[in-house]
Amino acid sequence: MTSVPPRFPPYPIRGVRVVHQRQNCAPHFAEIEVDFEPAAEGFAFEVAQELTVDYEPAEAVSRFFAAATVGIEEQLRLPEHGVFVVATRVVLRRARADTFGSHELAFKIAGCLAARKALERAGLPRL
Repeated sequence: MTSVPPRFPPYPIRGVRVVHQRQNCAPHFAEIEVDFEPAAEGFAFEVAQELTVDYEPAEAVSRFFAAATVGIEEQLRLPEHGVFVVATRVVLRRARADTFGSHELAFKIAGCLAARKALERAGLPRL
């Protein structure tokens, strides 16, 4: 008997909300809400069409989203979670940035935290 390797996500996991905030001499702030949907194969990230983020400069927002994407994908691909097939479509539904503390690293960390939360909700090992 051959068993099917674990896939992520096994079912839709919606409304994964994370606020990453650290206040010190190098503040961090990122808030995201994402949905994880099963896909045929691979990893895909998209931003919901209706999403707007009030942040200046506006061109920085796409870099923040790219960093969140990296954080999510890196976390999902860690072997410690026991996921052998990452087949997910991640949709960014909501995001918030702050003038003092939002940057690529903050959004990458928020992405990692969102992936961990989704893995936990799916019942997979947590780091």
